[in-house]
Amino acid sequence: MSVNLSKGQAISLEKNDGGTLTAVRMGLGWQAAKRRGLFGSRTKEIDLDASAVLFAEKQPVDVVFFRHLVSDDGSVRHTGDNLVGGVGQGGDDEAILVDLQRVPVHIDQIVFTVNSFTGQTFQEVENAFCRLVDESNGQELARYTLAGGGEYTAQIMAKVHRAGSGWTMTALGTTANGRTFQDLMPAILPHL
Repeated sequence: MSVNLSKGQAISLEKNDGGTLTAVRMGLGWQAAKRRGLFGSRTKEIDLDASAVLFAEKQPVDVVFFRHLVSDDGSVRHTGDNLVGGVGQGGDDEAILVDLQRVPVHIDQIVFTVNSFTGQTFQEVENAFCRLVDESNGQELARYTLAGGGEYTAQIMAKVHRAGSGWTMTALGTTANGRTFQDLMPAILPHL
């Protein structure tokens, strides 16, 4: 059963049977908003990018994004860049896979971001979401809707962080401006 997360809400990543998750997928989906024009409605291609920044004691140590698809240790993997969105018609247009058992012990947080590489604002995007899926069985654990439109080009979506011997996911939903994860670092740091 999936949980619809609200901004700032946290969920534990432990299974209902008392086990722990071994691998999760953070999926991102979106569609370009239809615009009414003189000759009917049309859509404009929008290139949103998902990124995962790996932190150790509040210091960035690695990143996975469309130009660096696999973390240096191999525990986090991006499935590839989608330049237009809407391909999955509600499914994941981009995804980042995290093998929680392989994440090195010094990595204590992984922050997931989405940004408009081409610079369009979220007013031009609709049906955008991020979701966390148990990769072992495909079950959606949590979904966070990237709602509200707005004059911003990025969002700090969520983070997974160590909590005792397991992991917890927190939906952040913080808006920001920037075309790449590097632009978003000042907005990420207060959430660590």
